[in-house]
Amino acid sequence: MTSKIYLRDWLQFKPYSSQTSTDSYYLKLSNDVKFALTHNMQSFALQIYLEKTALNQLACFLTSYFEDVISETNIWNSFIRVHKRIYNKPLPFYILDEYYEKEVNSQDVSFLIWYFLNTIQQEKFIAPFNDFIIETAKKVTGIFDKEWEYAPENENLKSFYQIDEKEADFYVARNLIDTVLFKSYLFFPDTFLKLKEEESDIIKDKKDGKNIMALLNENRDAMLHNSHTNLLSLTGKEWASEIVGNKHPLYSEFLELSPKIRGYFFYKGQDQDDVFLEHVASGKKFKLTKKSYNYSDSLKKIDTIIFMGIVKWKDKWWFSGIQFQTPFDPNLVLDEKKSFKSRMAVNFLDYKRKEVEETLEKQFKVFKDLNNGSQIAFMESDKLEEFCRTYTDFYNKSLNLTGKEIKESKKRRRKEGFFITENESENYFEYFETGLVFFNPKSGLEVVLEVNSAFKMQNNPYFEKALSEDHIQRLFMDKNISTELAMFCIDNCKTKLPFFNAGVGKLYLKDIDFLLRFWKKNDYHSKPSISFI
Repeated sequence: MTSKIYLRDWLQFKPYSSQTSTDSYYLKLSNDVKFALTHNMQSFALQIYLEKTALNQLACFLTSYFEDVISETNIWNSFIRVHKRIYNKPLPFYILDEYYEKEVNSQDVSFLIWYFLNTIQQEKFIAPFNDFIIETAKKVTGIFDKEWEYAPENENLKSFYQIDEKEADFYVARNLIDTVLFKSYLFFPDTFLKLKEEESDIIKDKKDGKNIMALLNENRDAMLHNSHTNLLSLTGKEWASEIVGNKHPLYSEFLELSPKIRGYFFYKGQDQDDVFLEHVASGKKFKLTKKSYNYSDSLKKIDTIIFMGIVKWKDKWWFSGIQFQTPFDPNLVLDEKKSFKSRMAVNFLDYKRKEVEETLEKQFKVFKDLNNGSQIAFMESDKLEEFCRTYTDFYNKSLNLTGKEIKESKKRRRKEGFFITENESENYFEYFETGLVFFNPKSGLEVVLEVNSAFKMQNNPYFEKALSEDHIQRLFMDKNISTELAMFCIDNCKTKLPFFNAGVGKLYLKDIDFLLRFWKKNDYHSKPSISFI
């Protein structure tokens, strides 16, 4: 553990590749921090979870936090500000009686060690209250306190997180989001390492190297638009808006940047300024600004099919990602029109909130009518498919549609090329014995396996006390299980389950929403599985 941290290690945490005037100072400080991490009474515990390279990274990570506070780059302070806005306190977990914003705090360092440990590795969840985290944080904070008056500001670093107030180019804005997610120290153990992992997988899978750069660029662009961070389940555009600040003219523009639509489009013509497109799956029309698209001269034939990604920035649609063209193909068109996923990609454009909410309310009422007034049903896993089918039939009958209305509905679906495949069997019972069906008011029907012992309820005959803690932890930590189901457990069962009444489980309850955002980062916000035709 005596190996030094070198400049190349330190620069991994920076949005630039060449050494600046302050890097030598912070590099030396990183080595001092590493010494504190590896030479104290708690060092053995830290080294259980981190190998030598990761220890070097942790030292650079913590030193970068100190540099951020000194240089006022507004990365850490943005996190504190958003956390305070959501939860009315700067940080989760720790006692904050003596806490000073915009200064270095032992609680900050404790939290950052916890965050780093649980993000860089996911095999074990490490509780934030461990003594080795608290004691190590005190040692590191002591180093920072001694350097507080002498540490230099890194003006060069600050410039990478700024953008001109009148900037209209989407690609400049996108570059700031890219810098935040993939080049800032705060998201190094999260989105940066995830990006590197996915890039490594792409390179391994594509051994012939064909189109490798296009695949890497598309993957990075997709992550930039779609990723949520472990911290607060925010997107890159949301972090960028916070870092530039709410007084910046582009603050709202970042927040209003649209989701990326990635899919097949018909070419429908062009003029001097725009290329006209039609989304194959949904029939939605778009005008793509030529400022963003260098391939318009190659488009000659109407209904040529283009695969591409587009996003809306400042009321214009911009190309983002990769593109390729293909001749008209009726089979591809039919597949796209049948694809529920492809149609859902544009739902946000005319999201019918009122209609969706009304539909979900009707479905919720029908579910409770079918299930003796309960929002949740427990059963053996081989009964799940039958239950869901019965519910669907029950709901359809509740609509009281006339024969003429049913016929017109089918006609509309055929006209749009949307065909529903009936009776697709799911082998729910293949690996698990029990499961549940939960009606999520925000998304609809939800089927979950092997968490029944997280629910001590009268209508659950499958509760086993010995399995309860494991099932609760899976309920909370599994990204595929909704936030609403986790909260349903807390709201209805917390007084009945030992996990919530003593020990670490009781402590988790104080910051459970923060933890659910951390564990379910990309899926914390449930979305309706409804598309109107």
